[in-house]
Amino acid sequence: MALKAGDTAPDFTLTNTSGDLVSLQDLQQQDKGDILLTFFPLAFSSVCTDELCTMRDNMKLYNSLNTTVAAISADSFFVLKVFKKANNLKFPLLSDFNKEASKAYGVLYDDYFGIKGVPKRASFIIGNDGVIKYAEVLEDSGKLPDFKAIQKALMS
Repeated sequence: MALKAGDTAPDFTLTNTSGDLVSLQDLQQQDKGDILLTFFPLAFSSVCTDELCTMRDNMKLYNSLNTTVAAISADSFFVLKVFKKANNLKFPLLSDFNKEASKAYGVLYDDYFGIKGVPKRASFIIGNDGVIKYAEVLEDSGKLPDFKAIQKALMS
């Protein structure tokens, strides 16, 4: 079952595109406000590319709201490194190759077009106190998150 607003966000330690380990606690220690944590199914798929490029294009807004942005998929960090470069993404992409974070947040598909262990498209806003302020988990991977609702939640 997916986490919801009011739940405590589980910590995780995942590999970034440089091969370094990054935890939720590391993101919180950047002395910023909220964290926008996004799970996405697969790098280089059309909707995932649209989603992350939309986030890239909104970085000025997120920065003005003192928000740390990070995105998680089950792709290897090697694939995420190429995806990040190809799309000029300026926020961390984290590899959940072993699906531990996806399971902890309750956003793992049982079966995704015959593939086991793919995260659903999901967005969480996490306060620096570790409590989830906003949660959106999409069953239909062909849909984008509600970016207006995310922005509204970040502004409140």
